[in-house]
Amino acid sequence: MTEKSDHITLTLPAAAVGLNGEATTSSSLTGNRKKSLRRSWNQLPRCQRNLIILVISAMCISVVFLLPSQQLDVISKNSLSLDTNSAALPQSRVIRHNNYADDRDDVQVESKSNIIFSPGEQNILPAPAPQKQEPQIAIESVVNIPQTQEHVQPQPQPQPQNEEETLDKAQLPNILNNDFTNDNNFNPKHSNNAEDDRAAIEVALQDPNSLPASNGLTIEEFLGRIDLKHLPQKQHFHGPNNERQEAVVNAFRHSWNGYKKYAWGHDNLKPMSESSYDWFGLGLTIIDSLDTMYIMGLEDEFIEARNWISEALNFDVNRDVNLFEVTIRILGGLLSAYHLSADKVFLKKSIELGNRLLPCFLSPSGIPYSDVNLAALSAHAPKWSPDSSTSEVTTLQLEFRDLSRLTNITLYESVAHRVNEKVHGLEKNSGLVPIFINANTGTFRNYATISLGARGDSYYEYLLKQWIQTGHKGSDFLVSDYMQAMDGVFSQLLRRTPKENHVFIGELINGKEFKPKMDHLTCYLPGTLLLGHHFGMPDSHLLLARDLLETCYQTYMKQPTQLAPEISYFSTAETEELDIYVKPNDAHNLLRPEFIESLYYFYALTGNRTYQDMGWTIFQAFEKYAKVTNGYSSIGNVKNIFNTRLRDMMESFWLGETLKYFYLLFSNNPKEIDLEKWVFNTEAHPLPIRNQ
Repeated sequence: MTEKSDHITLTLPAAAVGLNGEATTSSSLTGNRKKSLRRSWNQLPRCQRNLIILVISAMCISVVFLLPSQQLDVISKNSLSLDTNSAALPQSRVIRHNNYADDRDDVQVESKSNIIFSPGEQNILPAPAPQKQEPQIAIESVVNIPQTQEHVQPQPQPQPQNEEETLDKAQLPNILNNDFTNDNNFNPKHSNNAEDDRAAIEVALQDPNSLPASNGLTIEEFLGRIDLKHLPQKQHFHGPNNERQEAVVNAFRHSWNGYKKYAWGHDNLKPMSESSYDWFGLGLTIIDSLDTMYIMGLEDEFIEARNWISEALNFDVNRDVNLFEVTIRILGGLLSAYHLSADKVFLKKSIELGNRLLPCFLSPSGIPYSDVNLAALSAHAPKWSPDSSTSEVTTLQLEFRDLSRLTNITLYESVAHRVNEKVHGLEKNSGLVPIFINANTGTFRNYATISLGARGDSYYEYLLKQWIQTGHKGSDFLVSDYMQAMDGVFSQLLRRTPKENHVFIGELINGKEFKPKMDHLTCYLPGTLLLGHHFGMPDSHLLLARDLLETCYQTYMKQPTQLAPEISYFSTAETEELDIYVKPNDAHNLLRPEFIESLYYFYALTGNRTYQDMGWTIFQAFEKYAKVTNGYSSIGNVKNIFNTRLRDMMESFWLGETLKYFYLLFSNNPKEIDLEKWVFNTEAHPLPIRNQ
């Protein structure tokens, strides 16, 4: 009992006894409490009551304003957490092993190459470390992609300053919502109507300096509306870090100086006659070399090349060019240079070139014509045949897809992907394709050769690399076609020599007769198989990759020059004297990159420096037999160290591919370019891996 002033307040426990002797419940006390509170309130001075009312009112107002933002913050955090957790979930699937070397059970693959091996199997390559949630990497020399959109804070959209800057939304592609590297906002759906794409191409060809489907928006206007936050993240490299890399940089400088002195602005250098050779008249060596110079840290040479592209590169050239070669070398080189340097001049030229290549897709079948006149904007089949090479029409998609993601114009990707769909629907031999296809009928040539070398090679390469480029999702016919094709390699093309057991990939003449011939071009396959294994392909692919790599190495080591011929033949009978032999007409070496490319993948994905030593032996052979006063020359005879017959030609891929792969192979850091974030096109130009 408490006494205060002129009244008494009685506080009872919850189970107090009532006047009638019964227990009093909490509800029966509610009235007494209310009366007691009212009396207490009335006893307070007026100023205190007003102050309490003011404080309570302020608290209520604060709750009203703060609660919605807190709820939104919680919702946002929960959403982000859900996205992150779902992205981290492994995507399990079962992939059938090829029966290579022995009989094996199915292998379960849980996200990338975390393969669960059958009893008795060994994990030949160490499983990669789990991918971190944060995409940034602490090592400065590693190439990084900008953060994914889940980690990017939304930015307010810039408002036009005046009416002249205002543009109808229908005229401007949704560039400000495009991340350029992680395209969550890009809609990758392709047109289901080929006629719609044809109509769009016809309109685009009216002015190749405008963006397709933009109501006349010029490329210059489009580029002017790309602000800094939507440019690719500029990549940083720090130059050579050891003597071997220094030697490669010196080889590049020697090649570049000869080209600059005797062939500047032309396609290729003829180093012995101190002259040039033009294939397309588009400065092929300059553009093919751009990203090599950037990666090597050759800033002066890069700026020199960049200025030529800005001031002198002209696509309005009245001559036929090859769609495939121009796409992989020039379009691929420009796109890669843009991603690495964030310089808009490369994107400008990429868009214009992409527009001028579109006439190739106006064929009756949608399979592109092989040749195009960039000035006349007309395309046709090759003059020597009504058919196009299968590898050429199926090795455009990485580049055209990347151009679509950079511009948010789906037309480029749509017409290129339709080729995937057309070829996917054609009948094949255990997943293997003939090397010729007709652009008018959309069908393969009857009884054409099947080969993983010339005219067939990069079809298989791009099946895998497109799947990787688009986020390597499980449900994709591209990877299914790739796996079926590799099954066909095992069952139809794979052989061993009888004495030394060299594993090699042959050809099927007329689609059925086996021929023990393997192009040097086929030596891309060990690296591609290993890359596929890294992203979850069966362990049998890894075993074949190792065996093929050794065979390709022997095609170098068995020659007196230690340089491989263009074509090697393999014995299939005990009576033959040599397991590997070279015919006189096939003994030339064009400074090709394919085997060095495979060595690079083996080093980058395993860290094993043995592959560096293998590459160094070959680099020294190039230095000894291919180096001349004004550059490097292809040679005509790898079988005779006293008569190599120099051919007076330095191909652009010597600088764009071969020296680039040598440089990366000899790096102290296997991940100088991170293969989780970048995919190389078939001309060694790195493009970013997308989310979809």
